[in-house]
Amino acid sequence: MLIQRRLTLGIGALFAMILLLGIQSVGYILDLSRASGNILTDNYNSLHYARSMMTALDSLTFDSTSMTELLDNLALQRRNITESDEFRVTDNLSSKIDKLSDSVTLDKILEIRSDLYKIMDLNMTAIREKSRLAGTTAEDAMLRIAVSAILCALIAFVLLIRFPQAVVRPIRELKKGIMEIANFHYDKRLDFSRNKEFRAVAESFNNMAEKLSEYQRSTLDDLMMAKKRIEAVVNSLHEPIIGLDPDKKILFMNDEAFTILNLKPEEAVGRNATEVALNNDLLRRLIRELYSDDPNKEPLKIYADNKESYFQMENIPLYVTPVGEKKKSFIGNMIILNNITKYKEIDSAKTNFISTVSHEMKTPIASIMMSLHLLEDSRLGPLNDEQKALAQSIRENSDRLLGITGELLNLTQIETGKLQLMPKVTKPIELIDYAVAATRVLAERFGCFVEVEYPEKIAKLFIDSEKIAWVVTNLLSNAIHHSPEGARIIVGAAQRDNKVDIFVQDFGRGIDPRYHKSIFDRYFRVPGTKVQGSGLGLAISKEFVEAHGGTIGVESQIGHGSRFTITLPV
Repeated sequence: MLIQRRLTLGIGALFAMILLLGIQSVGYILDLSRASGNILTDNYNSLHYARSMMTALDSLTFDSTSMTELLDNLALQRRNITESDEFRVTDNLSSKIDKLSDSVTLDKILEIRSDLYKIMDLNMTAIREKSRLAGTTAEDAMLRIAVSAILCALIAFVLLIRFPQAVVRPIRELKKGIMEIANFHYDKRLDFSRNKEFRAVAESFNNMAEKLSEYQRSTLDDLMMAKKRIEAVVNSLHEPIIGLDPDKKILFMNDEAFTILNLKPEEAVGRNATEVALNNDLLRRLIRELYSDDPNKEPLKIYADNKESYFQMENIPLYVTPVGEKKKSFIGNMIILNNITKYKEIDSAKTNFISTVSHEMKTPIASIMMSLHLLEDSRLGPLNDEQKALAQSIRENSDRLLGITGELLNLTQIETGKLQLMPKVTKPIELIDYAVAATRVLAERFGCFVEVEYPEKIAKLFIDSEKIAWVVTNLLSNAIHHSPEGARIIVGAAQRDNKVDIFVQDFGRGIDPRYHKSIFDRYFRVPGTKVQGSGLGLAISKEFVEAHGGTIGVESQIGHGSRFTITLPV
């Protein structure tokens, strides 16, 4: 049956029941109203006429108008006869009243009064009978209406239970079928042979499911081939690769990963990584690195290819956009171990080369400085102006070369991990005084004025004073080189809780905010700068300060100068 027809029948049945109850109730009410009207209009009027005639009869002996009233009420009574014996009694009453025209006697009055009592008795009896019948009719009406209401309520309840189910059942079946298809159960079929409206829907649904089933069977081989192709590509890579799902279950590993981790496929794939890591130290470290936010992670040292190898772990979160959705969903992580052994070996060779060259260069530089000192000695003879200028140029370039050599030696100590600190209790003013004294000649040559800001009371530091003094000197030297002639430079210290800040501030050109982080990288020089240098001073300063558990930073804007701050624990 069509849903539209079911809705029409259901609503029509409810409407018919409501109409039936309404008609039945109105009919019974009309019957009761009619019965009540008969009692009031018929019997009550007869009682009224009889009572009026009784009153006129009592006044007949002394009131001549009473006869007229008696006859008028008798006429009204004749026209209001409703009971079977009332006609006979009214005729007897009429004949007896006619005899009063001859003479009025007590016997005639008594006979007339007797007939009036009979009329009143007949109407009273009729009123009681009609009242009883009206009560019976009302009870019967109540019973029939109650029975009809109960039947209608039962029918409505049955409709309420069965009707929505009959309407919703095919929709629910269709929804269930769609959910089965969504869960890739393409063998689901619908049968709506008894429902004309959903028969076409069921046929379309079944055709769709059949096509999807065929498509699944036809593409399964393609999917398996694509899976094998991807596995072949992953296994051809020389970097170990591990795939994890959102619950850290191992989805795949290439052959390099199995070799590095010393695992077999059946021991890892399909199992939770944390469970496998209980018996594998390297995998345990990899899982721990997943939750680390340290950007400067140390490379992993692993014995591979019959030597110590270095691998840099790379964690790549994987996201996909599900079909029909716009928001990306997290599907797991891919761990790639990049083999950086070759770069480590090159870096180590570079460090050794720089260390060797730096040491070898110190001897000839020292000889040049000694020869220059002897050449400038007046005991060997005076120098002319041109010779003095050449000697000054040789000294400046030798000092610059000696400074670069010292920076390279410091860098090699840092890179090889041979940096040794010899801390002692030091006042910050000692570091500042050393830097000011070391750069006094340079400041005078550039015409800069160095001001010292130092509080009356400040905590002492437990540091390697030689290395931190070198950092402050380097910062002050940079400030002098990048300041115009006659500029102010401020060097000072300040205490904040349990930390001490040592700062160097100039009012020169300033540094573009884009390069605030890059200037602490090795060999980096701000583009466009004309000051010569190795690009190692700030990098070495950063390493020295961080080795003491401190930090170094810069605040600078173009045209407003720069302020370098070293923060050290007290």
